[in-house]
Amino acid sequence: MVFYQRNLPHWVPEGKHFFVTWRLHGSLPLAVLEKLRKDKETAGKRFVRFDGELDRAAFGPQWLRNEKIATIVQREILGIARKEWCVVHSYVVMPNHVHLLLEPKLELRIIMQAIKGRSARACNSALGRQGLPFWQQESFDHWVRNAVSFAKIQAYIECNPVSAGLVKKPQEWPWSSARK
Repeated sequence: MVFYQRNLPHWVPEGKHFFVTWRLHGSLPLAVLEKLRKDKETAGKRFVRFDGELDRAAFGPQWLRNEKIATIVQREILGIARKEWCVVHSYVVMPNHVHLLLEPKLELRIIMQAIKGRSARACNSALGRQGLPFWQQESFDHWVRNAVSFAKIQAYIECNPVSAGLVKKPQEWPWSSARK
C-alpha cells in the first residue's frame, strides 16, 4: 500500500476502487476550511459537511457552471478511461467541484495529475486566464472498502446535483454518469 501525506493523509492500496473529490481553487473561504479542520468529527462526517459547503456554492468561482468548461472536465475524465488508465464507474461535474468513483489501472496520483492538469490548462485557456491556478492542489480520496460502500458512494455521486438543488432527477444533470 502506498501512503503519502500533504494536508490530508492518502492511503492507496492496490486493487481498490477510489472515491475522489476535487474542487476549484478558492471555492471555500479560509474560515470555513479552518472550522472544518478543527472540528473533532470523523473524516466521513467532516467530508459530508465539506461537500455541503461546496454544494451551496456560496463562495468563490463556479466556472464549472459554464457548459464549455464542464464539458472540458467531463472529456478529460472520460479520456483517461478510454486510455485504459482506469475504469470510471461514476462521476459528476458540479459548479465548483468534481466527484469520481474509479478503479485505477495506474497509480492514482498519475491519473489525478493527468485529469486535473489537462483540464486546468484547457479550462484556463477557454476562460482567458492562462497560468493561474484552476484546481485546488490537493484532492480528497477514499478507498472503497466493500460492495455496500461502493453502492452508497455511486448513489451519492449521481444524486449530488439533486441534493444540491440543481435538478430534480440525477439523469437531468448533463455532466454526470447518471445521464447515460
